[in-house]
Amino acid sequence: MIPRKSLWAAAAGLAGAAVAVRRARTPRSASSGADRWLAVTVNCQPEDLGADKLPSPLQDYGERIETRISPAPADRGTELAVRFKQPPSDLARSAPARLTGQDPRQELRRALREAKALLEAGEVLVPDEPTTHDTPGGKVVGLFSRRAGGEGVL
Repeated sequence: MIPRKSLWAAAAGLAGAAVAVRRARTPRSASSGADRWLAVTVNCQPEDLGADKLPSPLQDYGERIETRISPAPADRGTELAVRFKQPPSDLARSAPARLTGQDPRQELRRALREAKALLEAGEVLVPDEPTTHDTPGGKVVGLFSRRAGGEGVL
């Protein structure tokens, strides 16, 4: 039997997590995320990386993106940040577009992660397909796994 104290502690933790999720999902103004920088920390020196030395996933965007390269905090490499010069339309950034993988920011996130992998490892490592069964639960896992590629989180 689980002690009552543990149950109360677990309930308090869940309540706190629900509040944190609620705060994280509060609507922002329409323009707040439109020109947000997407950034990664790359394990190299800032002088080793220049706008003309970006890997092909980012070079493919050409003049459609702007790039910011700066030293990472605490001398931990280089911070590579990109964003669209012309923010995508509200329709392209809508929830249905994100769920169907049609949001252009998802492709830019993927390109940024691939550029990081190429700079650090010389290749892009791709995970194996999930070994799920054709069950409702397996379909959910497959859906979230595919979605994680564009969002950067599972």
